[in-house]
Amino acid sequence: MQEPEEKKIALELLETEQAYVNRLHLLDQVFYTELMKEAKTGKTVPEEVVKMIFSNISSIYQFHAEFFLPELQKRMEDWHHNPRIGDVIQKLAPFLKMYGEYVKNFDKAVELITAWSEKSPPFQELIADIQKRKVCANLTLQHHMLEPVQRIPRYELLLKDYVRKLPPQSPDRGDAEKALEMIFMVAKHSNAAIAEMERLQNLWVVYQRLGLEDDIVDPSNELIKEGPIQKISTRNNSTSEKYLFLFNNMLLYCVPKVIQVGAEFQVHLRMDVGGMKVRELKDAEFPHTFLVSGKQRTLELQARSEEEMNDWIQ
Repeated sequence: MQEPEEKKIALELLETEQAYVNRLHLLDQVFYTELMKEAKTGKTVPEEVVKMIFSNISSIYQFHAEFFLPELQKRMEDWHHNPRIGDVIQKLAPFLKMYGEYVKNFDKAVELITAWSEKSPPFQELIADIQKRKVCANLTLQHHMLEPVQRIPRYELLLKDYVRKLPPQSPDRGDAEKALEMIFMVAKHSNAAIAEMERLQNLWVVYQRLGLEDDIVDPSNELIKEGPIQKISTRNNSTSEKYLFLFNNMLLYCVPKVIQVGAEFQVHLRMDVGGMKVRELKDAEFPHTFLVSGKQRTLELQARSEEEMNDWIQ
């Protein structure tokens, strides 16, 4: 007799979970443990670095090895009497939020492995040693570390498939649909973690270009728009090249630095967005100009085109 489709998918989930737990065992119990042991002797790298590379892999490993895999195994052994996995996956889903931490840290971890492999030959040798073992299947540490990053999307795909193949009257339908919804939310959660990390990195680059003025550096700021602008001087009817950074809470009016050491710009004026007014100026002599007036002062600015002016005003 042909196995029902949904059972095949549930078995695939179990088999891939078994392989995944082996991979996590390799990361946590072999790589992490052995690198940590060497770090403690002070011969390879600081212990802190090893901890930073592996993030919270130990929690992830224990959760899958001691809880999720055994639960799935029990379900599949009992499939004949009780064909369902939805309830187990609902128990799994909230814990997958732990992945946010790991995923967020992944790029930094790979950079650390590269940097310290160059700095510390013993560290590099130890990794190369472990990579030669049969259990590594000729793959690098970085390759194995990517697996947890890809695991949640894999659950999502398998479960979507499972729900699609379930007969309408299956006892697992309600649970499986709810489980899929939960996994979907968690997948979004780790994507949000990545997006947040990228936002902070981009923000940091902007702060460096501004010379890291401490009253400007704030992780909650959001950069909305930046770009060159001409400042109109009404006194002598001329313009000079300036540069604007618009954040959610402030406008930075900057001067490009001629000699770029560290910072690219010097902040000349900082205007609060609260209470700021912006309007177009119809000036025959200077097209595409607009007026920005805030608590601090008023600026007459000229954009390079109508479109650019409208962008800034927007």
